[in-house]
Amino acid sequence: MERRYFLMSGAALASGVAAAQRSPNDTIRVACVGVRGQGNAHIREYLRMKNVEIAAVCDIDEKVLNQRLGDIEKAGAKRPKWYTDYRKLMEDKSIDAVSIATPNHTHTLIAIAACQAGKDVYVEKPCSHNIFEARQIVKAAQKYKRVVQHGTNSRSSVALR
Repeated sequence: MERRYFLMSGAALASGVAAAQRSPNDTIRVACVGVRGQGNAHIREYLRMKNVEIAAVCDIDEKVLNQRLGDIEKAGAKRPKWYTDYRKLMEDKSIDAVSIATPNHTHTLIAIAACQAGKDVYVEKPCSHNIFEARQIVKAAQKYKRVVQHGTNSRSSVALR
């Protein structure tokens, strides 16, 4: 068997085992960190998803934070917990995943902290400022066995050329 096919079948097996441990009916509890511009878009999308609950919202600007909490309630969802310090949010064992849309220079640190806290991660671009930082995210994801997704949407739009 070629190495490539062995690795692909191993990855498929591993993802199948992970899926078997969690029911498709389970609700994913996500925390949104940084909820002004792009983070607000994250909230709107999570509100539309079945089996996803916005469990927490975090932003250092309490005015923005309160606006988003109100928006979530107006959409008919339960009022989530709220934080102004992402480090406190990471202590919440009931949160499954963290969605990061903070200013760029904080992406790496928050992504690594989420992995260390046992949470899966979605992080907006750029996930890091250099290769060293990116490798630290990969190491954290591997060490803590977490899923990390880096957003790269709109990288080819006409407006960016």
